[in-house]
Amino acid sequence: MKTSFNKELHRVLTSKLDDNQSYMSSEQYLTFIEEVKAAKIATKRTTLQYRRLKRFDVCNIGDTEKLISVLSTSSSKNLKYYVKNEELFDILHEINIYWTRWEKQNGCRSKKKRYENITQEAIILYLHLCKPCQMKQKSLRKGLVVKPILCDEMNSRCQVDLIDMQTSPDGNFKFILVYQDHLTKFIQLRPLQSKIAEEVSKILLDIFCIFGSPSILQSDNGREFANQIVESLTQMWPGLKIVHGKPCHSQSQGSVERANQDVQSMLMTWMKDENCEKWSEGLRFVQLMKNRAYHHGIKRPPYQAMFGCDVKVGLRSSALPTETIENIENEEDLEQILKMLEGDGNNAESETITDVNQEETVGEAAKNRTDCDCIKRQIIDTNRKGAKDSLTVQANKMTALSNIKFSPCKIGDTVRVKIPDVDRGRGDFPNVLMVVLECNYDALYKLRNQFGTITELFSRNQFTICEAKFLDVDIVSPEKKSLRQIANAISTTGG
Repeated sequence: MKTSFNKELHRVLTSKLDDNQSYMSSEQYLTFIEEVKAAKIATKRTTLQYRRLKRFDVCNIGDTEKLISVLSTSSSKNLKYYVKNEELFDILHEINIYWTRWEKQNGCRSKKKRYENITQEAIILYLHLCKPCQMKQKSLRKGLVVKPILCDEMNSRCQVDLIDMQTSPDGNFKFILVYQDHLTKFIQLRPLQSKIAEEVSKILLDIFCIFGSPSILQSDNGREFANQIVESLTQMWPGLKIVHGKPCHSQSQGSVERANQDVQSMLMTWMKDENCEKWSEGLRFVQLMKNRAYHHGIKRPPYQAMFGCDVKVGLRSSALPTETIENIENEEDLEQILKMLEGDGNNAESETITDVNQEETVGEAAKNRTDCDCIKRQIIDTNRKGAKDSLTVQANKMTALSNIKFSPCKIGDTVRVKIPDVDRGRGDFPNVLMVVLECNYDALYKLRNQFGTITELFSRNQFTICEAKFLDVDIVSPEKKSLRQIANAISTTGG
């Protein structure tokens, strides 16, 4: 590390040949001492000597002469030493263990108290080359999806996710299954007693028999979980053929996670309004509210994107006045009101040509059932195409922002990967250093270090690139391990 630091420092000094006010070599250090001593005993001082005395002073520490800054008071407690370039690494390394995270980000207060010419640039250079410092740093938040996945058709890709309700169970129900279509964002909610793949598969089978099965089933609980569900579904329905999709960290999307938050929020509101603790009974109402609510991603309600029309809630969805609806109690009352409306329309004194044409067009469409089906099909296709176009615009914005936040990564770069809290011990570093081995066509990276190769692939927003290269691709281990196993191997306390 010292060799790398001195090499980088030499590169910095080479670029500062004409503008170097802080760094000084051993020869310059001794020259300044001699010039200050000569200026103190000179009877007639030159301009250079005045500048030296204004900036420097010399004190004897034992048998060693030290170059210090000019004291503002007579107290020796305020001594600030000048540091040679050759001593810079040793001093930074010595006081590194006393730095807090704030001091590392904003400059060390210790160097301001004792040393005059240690710059922020030198501190940052040291921290970039310090391996423990890189493993302790806080990783960037994921925030954005680097490569969103778009679907062209409804039911081509669907997601299943679970909401954990074990802290507030409803009888035997402890989980909520959230099933969402990727294109239309139409969700379905079901209560679950457990999260085993067999029970999840039975609920999904019921949904498939109503809406059909997707080509790709994705689970944000992990690829292994999705694979178990696919196997269970195949056993129950031998003619079914679907494949498991990528988990959420491979840039599939985080839409179902945001849907989970909305579902929980709506469910809490329903339970509060109805004064009911049985959340399993409120799922059907929450499902309807979520599907009829405006979705900012597709720019329309999910129900409209799925069926091409708004949700109908009985007579409340009709054009009848609210006062009239309250007085309707049976079909005869409804027919009577409709006849009255038709009579008012027939007794109207004047009708415009536009109204006549519209009535004729509606009448012809009602007579021709084929044309009516085509119109409905066209409306549905228009809504789904609009949903896809809106998601494409949203995906382009997210990709552009991600490219700004996360710079490209090259093979051989050392990266910092955050270890989940459940996978590391209390006394372990929060990050592990890995080297980029390869990148596939989906912009997913394979990472490894001297303890092994991580089996899962990582997206660009799951790690941070280190300034220095701490690992070499040629000396890492090809043995396949999980992130938890590598964290345990690195741990000094057993993980």
